[in-house]
Amino acid sequence: MAIEMLASKIHRARVTDSNLDYEGSFTIDSDIMKKAGIIPYQAVEIYNVTNGSRLKTYAIEGEPGSRTFCANGAAAHQIKKGDVVIICAYVQVDASEAAGFRPTVLRIGDNNEIAG
Repeated sequence: MAIEMLASKIHRARVTDSNLDYEGSFTIDSDIMKKAGIIPYQAVEIYNVTNGSRLKTYAIEGEPGSRTFCANGAAAHQIKKGDVVIICAYVQVDASEAAGFRPTVLRIGDNNEIAG
């Protein structure tokens, strides 16, 4: 049996932009994506701390070192510049491995730097 587990979490990033006229997805600074273990086009869930909305989309790479977090396409209706978000990716883990499984968690500081 497989159990869905949290694989990666980027905790409390501040959205730097929202772009309604884009095809879709959520842009994340590629350096932060790599440290979180999220790969381009991987499904992610975005939890908006500011307004309580939740949505599922996919991640795309932003400029490395830019500290960019940008909602694109339809997501831009629910996520605005300045909002605080939590970004999560999940993985299927065999039940026998679930007890020892640990996700990668990045805590983000006030200026979208990795704080821990």
